[in-house]
Amino acid sequence: MKQTLVVLGLLAGLSSGGAAQAPPRSSADRFFESLASRCGKAFAGKIVANEPTPTTADPFEGKALVFHVRRCSKDRLEVPFHVGEDRSRTWVLTWKGDALSLKHDHRHQDGSPDQLTMYGGLTARPGTAARQEFPADAETKDLFTRLNLPVSIPNVWAMEIESGKRFVYELARPGRLFRVEFDLTREVPPPPAPWGHESK
Repeated sequence: MKQTLVVLGLLAGLSSGGAAQAPPRSSADRFFESLASRCGKAFAGKIVANEPTPTTADPFEGKALVFHVRRCSKDRLEVPFHVGEDRSRTWVLTWKGDALSLKHDHRHQDGSPDQLTMYGGLTARPGTAARQEFPADAETKDLFTRLNLPVSIPNVWAMEIESGKRFVYELARPGRLFRVEFDLTREVPPPPAPWGHESK
């Protein structure tokens, strides 16, 4: 009788969906899915923080800023960031185990890689569905050291999504904060392919 009750209990659990439930999605999963849901769409943005104030010509100031969720798969997103006519920048998000990786793919107009390219970081903390942070990884720190850019070694990049409202790209380190905010309520026409990706 006891054995029968155990079996009935297991069947009840299955019928209620208890044993068949999918494992809960992580905050990084939900962040990735939220960005991927905008695949093919482009949005305009503006600089909301640029500290300290640049003392020389800034390549971002006064330029049209557009991000485009251009290529999407279950484990990779390619998101070009256009600055005026400059199509050199693409953010690349991929999975590294349970961590989310952000890399900056920088190209010249002829499509060749810039010497400062594929730098970025891995999510070191769970973050939230609305914000993920990417401290510079070991490969990036080595690159910055080789290129004599020690000030950039403590870089932490971040992305934020406020669903239906805004997307934010951020670079922060001691003494430096750069944030661009994009309006998700208004799409803009998708820009041309980023340099080096025209055949994709």
